[in-house]
Amino acid sequence: MPIQQTLSAENQWPVYIWTDECDDKSKQQLTNVAQLPFINHHIAAMPDVHVGKGATIGSVIATTQAIIPAAVGVDLGCGMIAARLSLSANDIDEPTVVKIYDQIHRDVPVGRNQHQNDRALTEVALPFADELKIITDKHPRLRKAAFRNFDNWIYQMGTLGTGNHFIEICLDEAQQVWVMLHSGSRGIGNAIGNYFIERAKKDMLKWDVHLPDTDLAYLREGSVNFDDYIEAVDWAQRYAYQNRQAMLDLVLSGMRRHLQPFTVTQEIVNCHHNYVAKEHHFGVDSWVTRKGAIRAGEGEMGIIPGSMGAKSYIVKGKGNPDSFCSCAHGAGRKMSRTEARQVFNIEDLKHQTAGVQCKKDNSVLDEIPGAYKDIDRVMQNQADLVEMVHTLKQIITIKG
Repeated sequence: MPIQQTLSAENQWPVYIWTDECDDKSKQQLTNVAQLPFINHHIAAMPDVHVGKGATIGSVIATTQAIIPAAVGVDLGCGMIAARLSLSANDIDEPTVVKIYDQIHRDVPVGRNQHQNDRALTEVALPFADELKIITDKHPRLRKAAFRNFDNWIYQMGTLGTGNHFIEICLDEAQQVWVMLHSGSRGIGNAIGNYFIERAKKDMLKWDVHLPDTDLAYLREGSVNFDDYIEAVDWAQRYAYQNRQAMLDLVLSGMRRHLQPFTVTQEIVNCHHNYVAKEHHFGVDSWVTRKGAIRAGEGEMGIIPGSMGAKSYIVKGKGNPDSFCSCAHGAGRKMSRTEARQVFNIEDLKHQTAGVQCKKDNSVLDEIPGAYKDIDRVMQNQADLVEMVHTLKQIITIKG
């Protein structure tokens, strides 16, 4: 059961929170969302909840006849993919770990980098082209934002991106090898998200709607903006899903250059944790926004990563209706990137990532494990939401 069930405010829907680690700013954001008139039943805050833009990261917001674009976010379709291999820890010695680390860096562009012409995954990307043209032809300003370099979205298929996106090689509790990675819809998803956030804000001005936070501007179902947003978001979420699959294929291909022949031995798990979907909850058809949360329906498989240096989990959902069949999407930050850089130093980073082949310099200091919540406590707090199936520990981490 949620640890706390209601925050105090007038005309507010209930807020269910699965942790006692919810800071005042996060509580205020939850309270703000809970005052909107189109909420279905309550707001659910997962145990990794922390401050976001407008709405908290780690929240599940079910709405009727409206969607809040900033709650869905700008990394549309961001999520995880993982696959277990027929390899064990005995098959990857330390020199091979370094070779694989270097190979992944050669094969998968990270940060703001993208594939060059001769290595672009054109055949994977081009099936998305016709739909994208239809979407952007309706919105010339979106087309301009999305196509400053027209082919960027093609060259970014199969690339990692920046921030907390990562690629990891892990070992599970049986010492079997896994590949796991975290990414989304890249620049094109960002352009779509920001464009419709601004459209929603203009709608609020036009309708003279006053909100507790301007980033809670919403699109009304039945409006042209709403219909166009649903079309664009659906496209971006499918692009993100394919982007993760494309990267996984590149990683597996690179690993095969340095290891004995192997196969994928468990069905690949590919799940969004920043997205919106039409679902039925508490007797009502709703638009469910999972902002840093994954779907955890009865028997559904999911991925909950810790920070670099911490454990991660492959889970099976329990279908808890109070969470709108959802669970946490990771450990969740407990301090901002700026604060992390003030609190920790490079020696702290080296200590906290001991035994992991990864960057250990200032470029990733804000991703230090100490900046995140304790993943084990997060898992304890959501025992009624998911069952732990596999426990993973990374041996290689590549950060965006």
